[in-house]
Amino acid sequence: MYITETKIRVRYGETDRMGYVYYGNYPLYYEVARTDMIRKLGWSYKKMEKNGILLPVVSLNIKYIKPAYYDDVLIVKTYLIKIVNSRIMFTYEIFNEKKELINKGDTTLVFLNAKTKRPEAAPPLLIETLNKKLSCNKKNISISE
Repeated sequence: MYITETKIRVRYGETDRMGYVYYGNYPLYYEVARTDMIRKLGWSYKKMEKNGILLPVVSLNIKYIKPAYYDDVLIVKTYLIKIVNSRIMFTYEIFNEKKELINKGDTTLVFLNAKTKRPEAAPPLLIETLNKKLSCNKKNISISE
């Protein structure tokens, strides 16, 4: 399993009349953290798209535990769980400044060929990059092609 942490400060426009982070913003926090993780691996969505690969979300699950508020600094822990054929799966935990778990969720994305819009196997270079990174960190991940 590969894990990264991303800090996000809640902006005023992300809150509702009660002062809570609006529930629809949590998937955006997941996306920020997932993009950050992919960058830390030396990749990017931009690089994948330039190489003809799209990566849409096909599944999203969220569990709301406690509210977050304007100006809170949130820590989003992102876990790369596995890559199986054309799918890549992530789990997220969001903590407030008191280190309390306030939200958790998961997403599954699929690698699509940009021209055909059909699923295809994860890019071999991405698998190679992950394997190198994980062997250096001595962490386990399930990667199947």
